Amino acid sequence: GPFRALAKLSFRPRAYQIVPLIMALRQDNVRVLIADDVGVGKTVEALLIIRELLERRKIRRFAVLCLPHLCDQWQEEIRTKLDIDAVIIRSSTQARLDRQIQGDTSVYDYYPYQIISIDFIKSDSRRDVFVDQCPELVIVDEAHTCARPSGASVSQQQRYHLLSKIAAKPNKHLVMLTGTPHSG
Repeated sequence: GPFRALAKLSFRPRAYQIVPLIMALRQDNVRVLIADDVGVGKTVEALLIIRELLERRKIRRFAVLCLPHLCDQWQEEIRTKLDIDAVIIRSSTQARLDRQIQGDTSVYDYYPYQIISIDFIKSDSRRDVFVDQCPELVIVDEAHTCARPSGASVSQQQRYHLLSKIAAKPNKHLVMLTGTPHSG
């Protein structure tokens, strides 16, 4: 078949979950917003895109940016469904990960598969380093939290600036996931 990833998955996607993959593969640089209802399988849809881009050698590395309480869930989904060990990068893990690296390479450059707390990476001191060294594919879960509504809090503005800087890089693949209807 046309998809290389399907034979290497530990799950069987539903037919509708393949639609975002088809849409992604029609683009030179993937830019997709997956806005499905809660519980429909946005994570599965993103995992299909990850695996297919890896199999086609369009990417070597990826990062998932998500809310802090979702990091462990993403790590488990990636491990069980794709058989990939991704590291979690957040305030409680970065020092340990840094100690495991020889030389002065950053964690964003060293680890090919990353799950990063968006609240950790959004700060002014970390954002620019990540944007410079981020993987070819960035997945943003709960992307509606990165919108910049009028009267946005400082926290929302930092998320917005992070996502804007990543999106401004034309060679980056960007997949945004949201289950929340949003007008921003």
